Amino acid sequence: MRDSLFQLRRQPGVSIQASIREMMVAAILNRQLSLDQPLPSCRMLAERLGVSRNTVVLAYQGLADDGFILARQRSGFFVNPDILDSPPPDPAALAAPAGGPNWDALFSVRPGRQPNIAKPVNWQSCPYPFVYGQIDPGLFPISAWRECSRQALGLKGIAEWTADSLHMDDPALVEQIRSRILPRRGIFVRPEEILITLGVQNALYLIAGLLVGEDTVVALEDPGYPDMRNIVALKTPHVRTIPVDGAGLPVDERLDGCDLVFVTPSHQSPTTVTMPAERREALLRRAQARNFLVVEDDYESETNYTGRPTPALKSMDAAGRVIYVGSLSKTLFHGLRLGYLVASAPFVAEARALRRLMMRHPPNNNQRTTALFLSLGHHDALIRRLHKVYHGRWQAMSAALAQYLPDAARTPNFGGTSFWVRGPEDLDAGLLAEHALEEGIVIEPGHVHFMAADPPRNFFRLGFSSVPEERIAPGIGLLADLIRKERRLRR
Repeated sequence: MRDSLFQLRRQPGVSIQASIREMMVAAILNRQLSLDQPLPSCRMLAERLGVSRNTVVLAYQGLADDGFILARQRSGFFVNPDILDSPPPDPAALAAPAGGPNWDALFSVRPGRQPNIAKPVNWQSCPYPFVYGQIDPGLFPISAWRECSRQALGLKGIAEWTADSLHMDDPALVEQIRSRILPRRGIFVRPEEILITLGVQNALYLIAGLLVGEDTVVALEDPGYPDMRNIVALKTPHVRTIPVDGAGLPVDERLDGCDLVFVTPSHQSPTTVTMPAERREALLRRAQARNFLVVEDDYESETNYTGRPTPALKSMDAAGRVIYVGSLSKTLFHGLRLGYLVASAPFVAEARALRRLMMRHPPNNNQRTTALFLSLGHHDALIRRLHKVYHGRWQAMSAALAQYLPDAARTPNFGGTSFWVRGPEDLDAGLLAEHALEEGIVIEPGHVHFMAADPPRNFFRLGFSSVPEERIAPGIGLLADLIRKERRLRR
């Protein structure tokens, strides 16, 4: 038996039996096993890998059931030649073709060149991951989600979750959003006014695809959400950036002449300020008077630690001028990629048609699993748990910043999962992030959120959703030391 061939590579969350199967499938499909030689016996392979014989027996049986190997009486297991009916890959075919197209001349848009938020690939291995937009896996009720997934994938509903639903959404999930989630934000709508999306980005892209053309004028917050800026920039050059103040987006004559206004009123991205009710009412009045639409991204509305949040802008919208965007991924897990938009029925109908051209619909099994998770109360329980844990981290972060970086950040009005920090004027947060990463500290430089060609470099964002409470103060202390060191070196 070739020792180098049979090496068990264990992966977190993958069973030994599955790891053995993966090892054997790779060896078979890569043609590393002879067709006329038996595979190692179950006992021999178990001894070689240091696992139980029964585990290998079950792995072999699964491979046989799926046609990868054949059992020959009194001879053992052999590779099934029928599984290798395709020719092996030709290494020469993997080389880049010569004389290919000039892609630089063919692209009509270049989204890959746009500035955007970046996170270190290995951020989870860092002791102080002040990274925004990620959850603490230890807080997620995996057993409850697994049970909902098991129910969603059961034989009873197989016809529903395996079918191509064309442009339709899971009615169970739509109903949960309509009756359980939106009323908490003061929003009451009909099912035909809700569309399930693959996260907020998908919703924003659909909105831009329907409403933004070459001559459309769009107003954006500054600093603001980079993804919305980049989506709009692919559609129109007419972008107005309006600096936010302590109450969010100002409502004045700068909005006149706009066709679309993007706003994050509950928890401004990235400064975390909250738009008061009076300004929200003024925005709706001006939208009606000046005939523009408003896109409301109501992210992190669930993470409120100080009382009842201000009602969503959409809840105050009597004229149907607000298109509301929400996320299920923020409170469940970001890899789920499920969100929704809420708007007047004619708009949702066109957004549904456009979504069909892009990807038909979000995966049915994920929609049904999420619907069950909501209907069985697991989401409500999770929100209560997150409130308790995040509130402690929120307080710890506020205290640590007050101690180590006084006057650099204001505590967010009602919560959220991040702090927006303004460092000394001579600080380069980009360089700080590079040096901090060497010490196991992950921060997000803030310049990418500004719209100017030469943005300020001394801002950065600190998330606390992924950092245990006991590590927050030590991490901020180390970061403050690095800032002082950076400043001394620049002088």
